[in-house]
Amino acid sequence: MPGRVEENTGARIARARKRRRLTQRELADRSNVSYSTLTKVEQGYLPASPSVIGALARALSLPVTELTGQPYLAELRQDRLDGLIQPIREALDLYDLGADPELVPRRLGELTREADELCALVRATDIKRVAAALPSLIREATTVAHEDGTTEAWRMLASGYRTAYDVATKLGFIDLSAIALDRLEWAAQRASDPVLGGMRQYLRALAYLRASDYRTGKRLVGLGMSRLEQAESGRERDVVTGQLHLGAAVLAGRDKDGETAEGHLAEAGRIAGRTGPAERVHWLSFGPANVAVHRVSILAELDRYGEAVEQAERLRLPGGWPPSRTAHHYAEVARAQLWTGRTDAAFRNLLEARRLAPQQTRYHPTVRETYSGLESAKRRMPDDFINYGAWLAS
Repeated sequence: MPGRVEENTGARIARARKRRRLTQRELADRSNVSYSTLTKVEQGYLPASPSVIGALARALSLPVTELTGQPYLAELRQDRLDGLIQPIREALDLYDLGADPELVPRRLGELTREADELCALVRATDIKRVAAALPSLIREATTVAHEDGTTEAWRMLASGYRTAYDVATKLGFIDLSAIALDRLEWAAQRASDPVLGGMRQYLRALAYLRASDYRTGKRLVGLGMSRLEQAESGRERDVVTGQLHLGAAVLAGRDKDGETAEGHLAEAGRIAGRTGPAERVHWLSFGPANVAVHRVSILAELDRYGEAVEQAERLRLPGGWPPSRTAHHYAEVARAQLWTGRTDAAFRNLLEARRLAPQQTRYHPTVRETYSGLESAKRRMPDDFINYGAWLAS
């Protein structure tokens, strides 16, 4: 239907619950989600937070994506992105076949530069361009890594796998992102690079965060920290260590453990004080600004939405900060503003997220859930609100 997101998460939750032959009260008890929250979410009167969606998915023995509706296939077809996924999947499958005898790859230096450029383009949220170029890069990089066998060659291939993870995650192909992470670990071992290994554990912990398996996510953070102990001290190790602390803080926040979350945030802040802005180190966007936006996000995870909004209002992001990270921050702030009744401000932030990173924002489940919550209050929303819904759903 034009002008609205066709089906919200609440409707998917209700349908899944009925398939399991559970009453709302039974699902509420199983998931430790309050009965009042569940009924309002199913009826579309209340947006479902990531922690609520995760708790319900685990209680229903379903992947989170079945409740969020990812991947959004109709929109992917509309944007001509759906046909770019299978070539990435096929390129990832070639990892252990050795050098392709029929392929004449570019030189290592040229491939390394392109791998770095694709990482930058992901941060600029030019997902379509990256997805189109990535299969060729991975195929050539696979051959060069097997032929060259140097640490630099394996790192270059690992960078391609990291970008495949980023693309798959942003477009909602969670199974493909898991395959890309396995390939990243495989290349990191051949590069004998503990920093890459530590980063892979951070990214894997985020996958468990999205699945609401906080215990496993915390274990992975610990493994990542242990892996980094094998690396040489220096800024690169500090940056990945700091990012692991930020990941641990979000896991603790979503698990409603504010004290632990604050401890990890404080440690990340101390490390960021040493490193300064380090957006290009493994393209993690680490630094003081990233610690600050994580503080906003964690306050929201702890259901302290008013404090999250106040913290966001005091925050000034540096000019030139990666659009992917900035747009994600605006989406998080919009969610907190919705929960505090600031609907006009929430919609303005959704518009800003779209302006900065349209491809990423269109496929962001938090954006869709926030829009769904705003839709219930649309009588008070500006005229261009319906146009935003048409953009999400077209």
